[in-house]
Amino acid sequence: MVRRRTAVSLAAAALLLASPALTACGSSPAHAGAAAVVGDHRITMATLQSQVNDLRSAAAKSPQGQQLLDSAGNLPSQLLGRLVEDEVLDRTLTDAGLSVTPGEVQQEHTAALQQFNGNEAELDTTLLTQYGVAPGDIDHFFRRNVAFSKIIQNLGYQPGSDGGNAALQQAVVKTSQRLGVRINPRYGTWDAKKGTIGTETDPWVVSKTQVAAPTGA
Repeated sequence: MVRRRTAVSLAAAALLLASPALTACGSSPAHAGAAAVVGDHRITMATLQSQVNDLRSAAAKSPQGQQLLDSAGNLPSQLLGRLVEDEVLDRTLTDAGLSVTPGEVQQEHTAALQQFNGNEAELDTTLLTQYGVAPGDIDHFFRRNVAFSKIIQNLGYQPGSDGGNAALQQAVVKTSQRLGVRINPRYGTWDAKKGTIGTETDPWVVSKTQVAAPTGA
């Protein structure tokens, strides 16, 4: 029997970028064609545009899609913030000597699916409308959840706890300071107080620690 554990949602992801310490190293990328540079890794404009196109395409097929896009604000800046966060999180995971296996990702996915009585379509819709996760990015969403939990446990805390989230934030802040984060000015600049791109906030971040099943599920 697989023991179900509490997954860490994108609310924790937003927490990681909510510190002024993540606003390091200026506002211009080191290489042409980059949407952002994290350490020595370039996040290309093509990569960002692909993410934007995928999400818009998925939203167009959903009854709630227009509402999703209306609430998104500056979608490229929103998604670029998420891509930057991924780079910093991955380095934090590696520095701690940790990794995430495909089997762990599948287990996380299966646990979430159980909340929807095995209805994959309902889970996909919830991830899209509540978290801004396109179908092609679902495995990555659950990989991120596993990574959050592993880092928090490695720091000696329970995943989902306030202390654990604070410790996770501190660990990621240290990583980001070492790597440096630079944003192409066309997508905005780092807000020194909020640790986000300009004044954008992620509309899909909600105060939940697991994917919420629909009422009556």
